Amino acid sequence: MPHYAVPQPRAVLPGGAALYVEADTSSEELCVLMEGDSFEVLDVMRDWAWGCLSLEGPVGYVRLDHLETLGG
Repeated sequence: MPHYAVPQPRAVLPGGAALYVEADTSSEELCVLMEGDSFEVLDVMRDWAWGCLSLEGPVGYVRLDHLETLGG
């Protein structure tokens, strides 16, 4: 049976955030998320959140310190 994560929306903090292909700032940058954008977090590992900007994507990694903490 497949397991699906429930997305946890987190707002991008002031200054924006780069969305990377891998959990590494030297990997390819897919795009830049703007302050206030909602990023759907699906998984967290160390200092990185993996998720998507919307159901259509893009999907990638954002540094956790560029996203609001849970609960605002």
